[in-house]
Amino acid sequence: MASMIKKNFNKPDDTKQPSAKIKFETVELNGHTLSRVTCDSGWRWSVDLKPVFNTDSCQIDHFLYVLSGKMMVKSDDGQELEYESGDIAHIPPGHDGWDIANEPTVWLEIPH
Repeated sequence: MASMIKKNFNKPDDTKQPSAKIKFETVELNGHTLSRVTCDSGWRWSVDLKPVFNTDSCQIDHFLYVLSGKMMVKSDDGQELEYESGDIAHIPPGHDGWDIANEPTVWLEIPH
């Protein structure tokens, strides 16, 4: 029988801060990974992460749950969609995203 496990984002297994405005905190449970992404007010993927990933747009296939804040995402084909607290989203590769509420945007990134 497997044992129960308890972890908390207050003590993540890994923390990465690829830019001054964006932080990724990750916990792992029995081979499953969950990340909390925190983007400070004024963040924009094309400004804050494009130089890190060296691609024209974000190429990550996101499945996420927005905890707080509000962001706009624009796909490479021009589709735009706004996401806010409580929204569950699938955002395919090829997009830019940015803050539209002048407050931090926080989401859980769910691997799929």
